[in-house]
Amino acid sequence: MQETEIIPFDKNKRRGRGAIVNPDSRFESEERDFIDDGWNFSDAENKTSRLKTSVTLEHPKSVISKNFSPDLPFDRSINAYRGCEHGCIYCYARPSHAYMNLSPGLDFESKLFAKPNAAELLAREISRPAYRCRPIALGTNTDPYQPIERDLRITREIIEVLAEARHPLTITTKSDLVLRDIDILAPMAKDNLVAVGISVTTLDNRLSRVMEPRASAPHKRLKAIETLSNAGIRTLVQSSPVIPGLNDQELEQILTAARDKGADSALYLLLRLPREVASLFENWLIEHFPDRASKVMKLVRSTRAGKDYDPEFGTRMVGTGPYAALINKRFQLACRQLGFSGSKYDLATDLFVKPGQDRRQMDLF
Repeated sequence: MQETEIIPFDKNKRRGRGAIVNPDSRFESEERDFIDDGWNFSDAENKTSRLKTSVTLEHPKSVISKNFSPDLPFDRSINAYRGCEHGCIYCYARPSHAYMNLSPGLDFESKLFAKPNAAELLAREISRPAYRCRPIALGTNTDPYQPIERDLRITREIIEVLAEARHPLTITTKSDLVLRDIDILAPMAKDNLVAVGISVTTLDNRLSRVMEPRASAPHKRLKAIETLSNAGIRTLVQSSPVIPGLNDQELEQILTAARDKGADSALYLLLRLPREVASLFENWLIEHFPDRASKVMKLVRSTRAGKDYDPEFGTRMVGTGPYAALINKRFQLACRQLGFSGSKYDLATDLFVKPGQDRRQMDLF
């Protein structure tokens, strides 16, 4: 079978983006390649024209997603957005854009979907008689504080509903925009109703800029950890993903820097390259780090039984093989030395009051 050459989008158009290509959805019956023949724009227009972000509003019938994965510490989550403008090249959520007949490449970070009625749906769902309270995770698929949240404020509305109901939640983000909502999160933290995980992938500004171009810079994420911790909010650092041969040498530095800023626990996840993410990541490596692209992919495959990715429960988050075991051992040793402990899912569930229910009225059951 002859391989199809993947033609990168023009650099001027994708400046500030993570992916360098925009392959068709795997559900499309035809394949198309981008070819710039020079007739579409003048040279001046080519230099200034960039891929713009579009946002489509959608109105789903439900907003809480359930999962039954045995290796996840939560069973429910909310994603206010589809797609993510942060543009992290390694994002394991990219393949989900194919279900919208869009590309997991540049479409994922430029053609976004938002759920403006998410808070309303949430209030309705947690009000149902059969609902049982357990922590709800925000940011498990796409970042709840990506740039469009500044204007749309859907994540804030979700948190307001949960705060009113005294419902526990966890947040995972790469953005210091989370600091905007300290006025809600700090009071919740006093009742052990919230924990925030700040994802710090590297302390190298250059690497961060090309790997996750529209996420907050590393120093801003560390500052967010410090500010959240000082506000009494349980904060942990997530070294995720750990990429063999690219950022894994920073693991102990990241954990130490976060501990110095007040993080009280940590977790890590090994790079995951499901479906289209593998080719997107490898093309990105070849463009930005041609001198070590081959080595990085070789190390990645050594942690996945020779494949780009292995979705096996129990090992998909940490990998297998000697190199993966070494990363895990380094992480565990660093956590002991830094005094990290606990889980961000150890939150109070006995304070929950269903929306609209009078808190002064005792529960008969």
